[in-house]
Amino acid sequence: MLKVGELKQGDIIMVNDDGVMREGTVSKISHEDNQAYVNNGIQEFWYDPGEMFPLPVDENQLMKLGFQKQESESSVKYMKGPFRLVTPKKGDFSNIEMWYREDRRHFNAPLSVHELQNLHREMTKIGLESA
Repeated sequence: MLKVGELKQGDIIMVNDDGVMREGTVSKISHEDNQAYVNNGIQEFWYDPGEMFPLPVDENQLMKLGFQKQESESSVKYMKGPFRLVTPKKGDFSNIEMWYREDRRHFNAPLSVHELQNLHREMTKIGLESA
């Protein structure tokens, strides 16, 4: 379950569409009705918090968002322009260091795609959307 207050237009999340889990993009948010209008690739529909779920950050999601990968012996770096995200080993997204210019941040817990998008927007002032 996601809180509507965490979401922003363009965020990528999972929705329960009549029992089928689908990836979707938030188009609008209604704080008054506590719902988000999500395009799930088939239709756009208003979803309640109990029907929306975080999508975990993984390599596949980063590639969809247009990141490039660079592996070394001790870490994996994902780059999009001057924005960097580093994990200690391939496939381990539970310990992430990210930076953009002088702004450096470290996370000891897995992030969801919408959280990464919101952090990227906060740090760079540019939206992070599927490539």
